[in-house]
Amino acid sequence: MDDPNARPELDGESTEGTASGARPDGPVSPKLGLAGSLRFFWRQLTSMRTAILLLLLLAIAAIPGSLVPQRSSDPNGVTQYFVDNPDLAPVLDNLQAFDVYSSAWFSAVYILLFVSLIGCIIPRTKHHFDAMRSRPPRTPARLSRLADHREEAYPDVDVDTAIAEARTLLKSSGYRIEEYDQRGVRSISAERGYLRETGNLVFHASLVGVLVAVGVGGGFGYSGQRVVVEGQSFVNSVIDYDTINPGRFFDEGTLSPYALTLDAFDVTYETQNADAFGQPIDFTAHLTTTTPDGTSQEQRIKVNEPLRFAGTDVFLLGNGYAPTITVRDPEGTVVFTDSIPFLPQDANLTSVGVVKVPDGLAEQVGLLGFFYPTAQPLEDGAFTSTYPDLVLPMLSLNVFTGDLGIDGGVPRSVYTLNTDDMTQIAGRGTDVDAIQLLPGQSAELPNGLGSIEFGNADPEAAAGDFSNSVPRFASLDIHSDPSQFWVLLFAVLVTLGLLTSLFVPRRRVWVAVRPLGETDDGGGSDGDEYGGGVRVEYAGLARGEDPGLAEAVASLAYRHGTALGVERL
Repeated sequence: MDDPNARPELDGESTEGTASGARPDGPVSPKLGLAGSLRFFWRQLTSMRTAILLLLLLAIAAIPGSLVPQRSSDPNGVTQYFVDNPDLAPVLDNLQAFDVYSSAWFSAVYILLFVSLIGCIIPRTKHHFDAMRSRPPRTPARLSRLADHREEAYPDVDVDTAIAEARTLLKSSGYRIEEYDQRGVRSISAERGYLRETGNLVFHASLVGVLVAVGVGGGFGYSGQRVVVEGQSFVNSVIDYDTINPGRFFDEGTLSPYALTLDAFDVTYETQNADAFGQPIDFTAHLTTTTPDGTSQEQRIKVNEPLRFAGTDVFLLGNGYAPTITVRDPEGTVVFTDSIPFLPQDANLTSVGVVKVPDGLAEQVGLLGFFYPTAQPLEDGAFTSTYPDLVLPMLSLNVFTGDLGIDGGVPRSVYTLNTDDMTQIAGRGTDVDAIQLLPGQSAELPNGLGSIEFGNADPEAAAGDFSNSVPRFASLDIHSDPSQFWVLLFAVLVTLGLLTSLFVPRRRVWVAVRPLGETDDGGGSDGDEYGGGVRVEYAGLARGEDPGLAEAVASLAYRHGTALGVERL
């Protein structure tokens, strides 16, 4: 016997493939197929929720760039990080943690956000353009059903006058209006606030503009670093940079030709407050800029006060001491002399530096030095610095001989000394003490290799003035970014668009006018107690939250009645 509750089989529907001909419970979703899957993926990618998620993800992806040094801005810091963390650094390098902003994973998020924003903006722009060209909607038949509704009666006013005054009032208030005549009731439909959606679109389009400006404009710029010692100069050419990171489209022929000379580097330390004693208060680099035509100009750089010159921004990154070291062979001939930047290791500027002497002596010599601005001995015989200024400067040197590793043509960092193929002949761990020098002193190198001198003290210098033996150095970061103007422009537009989308209300209002005594369905009422005049309805509707809508409707009714010049009944 047939089951009376069984669902009849539809035409063309088969029960094959199911147990005992039973149908699966519940609705069965159709297969999307390739085109449907791509359409679904595109809709998800271009949704506002996805765009916000990608923007948040981009901010999170940028965090590692502030936790570890980046090759693009601090290559020396990356080198030091490898020295300090020999096990962790290679792992982070494989994850592109030292090149975050050019890494594959950061670029993937960046590109997805770019595509998502464009896919979101284009259809919304078309819809907004069509909406601005369309007529305001027809007046609802029952305005009294709207939450914000008022009704006024004006005797001795005809319909044409009431409509004309309402039209003038709404236009002057910035509304787009359309007049309708429905079942004998004349009305005006008005709307405003399209600027809200315009601001929203400007906001999102400007975000895309920022992404394009940073991505494309950055390809034509460059970032370079240069350590300059007091009295030395830097020429803005590729070969004169310590490190340079050019953009993808960078042309070295576009470098602005100029020279920078570091005349002096001033540091002010706290000496009055015991709790902050020795902390730096101010850094100032005094420079002289020189252009190809010979024009020179005195400049200065402070922290957060870069020098903007010839299309480049010159920032002060760091500073330290560069002890002047001279090496002579056994006959007294100078084979090496230079002011060597030593990298600070602590707040009191205990610094580490490397001196490499490849030629002129019987063997290649490498010196691993420790500089103490204010030397203080420790119980174990080592030294430390107790104050960052030059009160009692001392230089301690460990001496190595052997292969410096620079003859093979492989670039080597000037701040590190590879001792794998070298032998230590002086310093801790050997029978010869480390060489310790005060400014103006000299000492013999072990094994009769020659001599070394620290500084060249000026006999006419004031007591305690060691600047001639230990000049300062400044680490400069030089940027050229042609996209700066566009980034600023789009950032301003982002702000203006956001403010507009937040504070401009989107609302519609209606003014319906009918003769007094006429009912909503167009019929007459029993006994017209006014004997003429009009009955006017005011109503409003907002798109989203609009706490000022009720006040706007009340104001419209008040101003309209005032314009009609009659008393309200």
